[in-house]
Order: sequence, then C-alpha cells, then structure tokens
Amino acid sequence: MRLDKLLAGIEYTIISGNLDIDIKGIAYDSRQVKPGYLFVCISGFKTDGHLFIEQALKNGAKAILIEKTIDIIDATVIRSSNNRKAMALLASNFYGQPSHKMRIIGITGTNGKTTTTHLIKAILEEAGMKTGLIGTLYARVADKTMDFGHTTPEAPEVESFMEICRKNNAQYVLMEVSSHALDLYRVSCIDFNIAVFTNLTQDHLDYHSNMQEYQVAKLKLFEMISPGKNNYTVVNTDDTYAGNFIQASKVPVITYGLNDNSDIKAENVQIDLKGSKFKLCFHGVNFNINMKLIGMFSVYNALAAIAIALKEGISPEIIKKALEKVNGVPGRFEQVDEGQNFTVVVDYAHTPDGLENILRTGRELTSHRLITVFGCGGDRDRGKRPLMGEVAARYSDFCIVTSDNPRSEDPEAIINDIIPGLDQVKDSRYAIISDRREAINHAVHLARPGDLVIIAGKGHETYQLIKDKVLDFDDRKVASEFLKGLGK
Repeated sequence: MRLDKLLAGIEYTIISGNLDIDIKGIAYDSRQVKPGYLFVCISGFKTDGHLFIEQALKNGAKAILIEKTIDIIDATVIRSSNNRKAMALLASNFYGQPSHKMRIIGITGTNGKTTTTHLIKAILEEAGMKTGLIGTLYARVADKTMDFGHTTPEAPEVESFMEICRKNNAQYVLMEVSSHALDLYRVSCIDFNIAVFTNLTQDHLDYHSNMQEYQVAKLKLFEMISPGKNNYTVVNTDDTYAGNFIQASKVPVITYGLNDNSDIKAENVQIDLKGSKFKLCFHGVNFNINMKLIGMFSVYNALAAIAIALKEGISPEIIKKALEKVNGVPGRFEQVDEGQNFTVVVDYAHTPDGLENILRTGRELTSHRLITVFGCGGDRDRGKRPLMGEVAARYSDFCIVTSDNPRSEDPEAIINDIIPGLDQVKDSRYAIISDRREAINHAVHLARPGDLVIIAGKGHETYQLIKDKVLDFDDRKVASEFLKGLGK
C-alpha cells in the first residue's frame, strides 16, 4: 500500500523523504522488520523503539514513524504526536478495516473474560456460525491457532488476525479486551458491535494509579459501541460498578445476574464437583441448564453468554445443548484426576477477587480440608499481595505460599509481601515453600481422603518467568506427576 494512503486519518509531519512509496508491512519491533516495511517507533515501558531505528533500516525498513527528534537518516521519516494511536490507524488502513465486515464482540472485566468468550463461541458454533477468538489462551479461527503473548496484542496483530478471520469467512469475532489494550490504543480502530462487562476488582494497579483509572480504561470499550447495526452492551448488574458501565453505554443494555432486576437471571442454582445447575429466566422464557463447569463464577459467565445468544436470535434449545457440551476451559477450575481419593484443581485466579471466588466455591464443595497453593506475580501490583494472603487464609484450612512468576523480583521478597495478609487471620496455618514444584508436591502428599487441593495463579500457563528466563512449568503436569507417584 502507498504510504500516503496508509497514513489516512493520521496527523503527521514529513521530516524527510516522500510518501509516494509502497509499504509491504508494519512493525514496531525492529527484529520483525522486513524489506519494504514501515517501522513504528514505540516508547515502551522497558525500552524505546527510537533506539532501534538503525537496526530497522538494516533489516530493510523503507520508512520510519517517529514521535521524538532524531538525527537525519537516509529514509522517509514521518512524525506523529502519538505513535501508539497512529499505529492502530496504520494497521486498520493496511488490512482494509476487516473488523467492519464481521460482528465483533468485546468482553472486558477483571475476571471471567476467557471462560465467557469460550462459552459464547460454543453457542455460536452450535448454531452454525463461523467464529474467531482472540484472548489469553490463544487466537483461533478455523484450523489456525496463534499465540500473541498478551490477552489483547498490539494493533498490528489484532488487525492482522481480524483479516485472517475475514478471509476464513468468520461471521463473529470474540475478543478479550484488557484495560492495557484500551488505554494503549490497541483496539481503538476495531468496530465493536457488542461489549460485555463481567466485573471489576483490584488488578493491574502497577499500571493504573488507582481503581478509578482502571475503571476509566475499561469504560472506553462501552464508549466505543456506537448506535446502529443492532449494537448493544451486556452488563453484570450484580457488580458494584455496573451502574457506571450502564451509564457509559450509548446503545441498549441487557443486564444479567441473580437479582430480580436483571433482564437475564439464574434461579435455583446448585453447584457440586460435577458441575452447575440453574434455571434461566428471561422475560417469561424459562429453561434449565446443567453444565459441567463448576462454581458461581461459571454461572455468571454462562449468563453473559446466554444474554448474547438470546439477543442474537439463538434458540434456548441450541443454547442449552451448547453449554452442556462444554467440558471446561483450560486452567479454569480444571481438575487433575489420576484416580486419587481427593480432589485437585488448577485455576488461573491471580487477583484477590478471583482467588476468593474459587476458594469460596471450594469451601462450599468440600466437607473436608481445603488446601491452597498460591503465590503472586513479580513486577505487578504489590498492593494485592497481602489481600490475597488474607483471602487464602480466611477460606483455607492450610496454605502453601510459593513462587508464581517472579519475573525480575526476588521470590522471597514477594512472599514476604503476602505473609502480613495471612497473619491477619486468627489461627491461620501455612507453610512457605518458594520452589513451586516442591510446594505442589507437599500439597499432594499432605492431602487426605476427601480433601480439596487448589493450585492457584498460573492455570493454563505452561511456563514460569524467572529473571530473564522462560522455564517449562505446567501446574497440571506437575500435579499429575506427583499424583501418579502416590503409593509407589
């Protein structure tokens, strides 16, 4: 595409060169630059793209987009005031605005995004619709699966995936939308038709200064949904912040929850280790759901999915069939069963609210002991560490505090931040085992018949981030290994 057409809609200044050149691709990482590419200099959190202009040119960059003053170079150079915002427009222009040609559903909130997207996908596909999905686990459409490394990747990857979905005749694309993505313009050119709000609790305060800023970032998704095209929003009315999301919506709102004021609500909820049952009520329409997914949080996620399905005209029979087929979502209250006489569950819960949800469910499901293995991520919101410690101690009979993804931090220092929360709970019992593998081993060998062991924090992840290393580590495989070894 010609550079002048690529820059449509962007305010820019030409520093050198001309715009009558053909651009073959867009990259913000100099290592990904190929001959004929436009290199976008992004001022990141750890480094600055302007430092890698020389490398980008060596790799064949034909044009450079800057937002800082640089030395004159032998290439076309354009400057914008906000390269992240500009990059979203560049990517949208380059791929021909593919999101405008499909129905795009964005799901935001602290917890439940991954499961909700998968449940919506299951219902739509049961109804014969072709779908694409992009989120924490992967980006997937048809037989193609990609891993972008973020819940919501940067704009070029998002737009590229949208174009792949369009080429594969997807009718719907489901997207987990993080607060980072909204704040950093990663999805600012996506034509969302539907927005879902699951809940809002403390998270990412290493990035956002406070909960108000976190909420403001999330609200941007609802503000992006424009009237027309049968657009609407879906809100969990049981959440404290629901009113703010309803107020931000410029299109019709469908609410869901357990209270009588919800448009779509669940009644007669029953939960055990085999699944969740409830009666769905919607404007005089009632039908029973019997899912394999466990926990009240799973019921809420299902309600959000049902709200969209009903609004999209899908019959209760198809909704019921689809939801009851779903065996689970990787790393979301996922059971590890090697025939042992106690239950082991792995879950991604890594926020105080997320941890409380699964532990409260665990407490309700077992009449025996609840043993919790957990830690907190490094280089992330330190304020939630004692909160998670308090939650774990309050619901568990015994806690094993361990390492999660310490990243650049000392695992022992992270654990020291957790301990005050544990100590707030009278008679709390816990052990500190910083080696996560050994912590899981200890929990498995500590468990007695009928106990419930919950290993929280990493869920589906198959790695552990320690310093600058990415080490193979899967809670499910580690637990399975030790469970198989019992009695040997």
